[in-house]
Amino acid sequence: MTVDPSATHPADPAGPPLRIGFIGLGAMGWPMALHLRGAGHRVSAWARNPARLSGLADAGLALLPSPAELAREVDVVVTNVTSTADVRQVLLGEQGVVHGAAAGLLCIDHSTIAPRGAREIAAELAARRVGFVDAPVSGGTQGARDATLSIMAGGSPEDFRRALPLLRLLGRSVTYLGPSGSGQVCKLCNQLVQVVTIQGLAEAMRLGAAEGADLPRLLQALGAGFAGSRMLDLMGPKMAARDFAAGIQARLHAKDFGLLLEAAADAGLALPAAALVHRQLQDLMRHGWGGDDTSSLLRVLEAARPAPPA
Repeated sequence: MTVDPSATHPADPAGPPLRIGFIGLGAMGWPMALHLRGAGHRVSAWARNPARLSGLADAGLALLPSPAELAREVDVVVTNVTSTADVRQVLLGEQGVVHGAAAGLLCIDHSTIAPRGAREIAAELAARRVGFVDAPVSGGTQGARDATLSIMAGGSPEDFRRALPLLRLLGRSVTYLGPSGSGQVCKLCNQLVQVVTIQGLAEAMRLGAAEGADLPRLLQALGAGFAGSRMLDLMGPKMAARDFAAGIQARLHAKDFGLLLEAAADAGLALPAAALVHRQLQDLMRHGWGGDDTSSLLRVLEAARPAPPA
């Protein structure tokens, strides 16, 4: 069965309203839940963090006492949490979604987790006749607020088809990659290209500054040539202005690089650029900059000892 891989056109406004349960009301999850409610769906929520509970009623989101109770009340559960263990806990744990799920429930996970973990979770849910789509996103908090995320989906064609109208409410680009775990594979490839580029930009800025270059002009020249990229446009001005306020917290990229190196090890692959950037991200974390922007990779270079003379 062929599924349209681009899926970039707007959501069908004639689609019936659904009962949706949302778990993971963080900086990205909160606006995503509001987009679903704004489209006419009935949205309920469960939150692990009590700080996330304020404002739920004002936003029109009902609060349920556990993931299991949430599952009993909805047609679709959407999760956007941090780690593979977190997804497993809220879906399959002692009070997890699976314990309240009726056959036919669909789970859509927007977290970035291990591909192997996504496949295992999908298989365990399938044994309970619960569908699962791994649908990690790229675009950051601004993309979540603007509903312009890039969404990479894995799962059965049938589950993806059911999820697609909801995914279109959250993203400007929705791409179906294949079986369960495929969305996570694509997201890790996305992170590899993205953060290796940020590291290269940090090194270019470090070299340019050391040689006395005018950094805004340097960025302008780089952007006009083959070095131009979205990451250069986004991260270059932040580095030049020394604005390290988080767009996406660097700790999340550090977590993702651990996942991608784990996936590479499973596949028997050596990824030397990824390994180097992972070490730089670990240094960033040791400096206490995990809550800052990944443009802080520049600060890691600045804090390093100078190379010995050749």
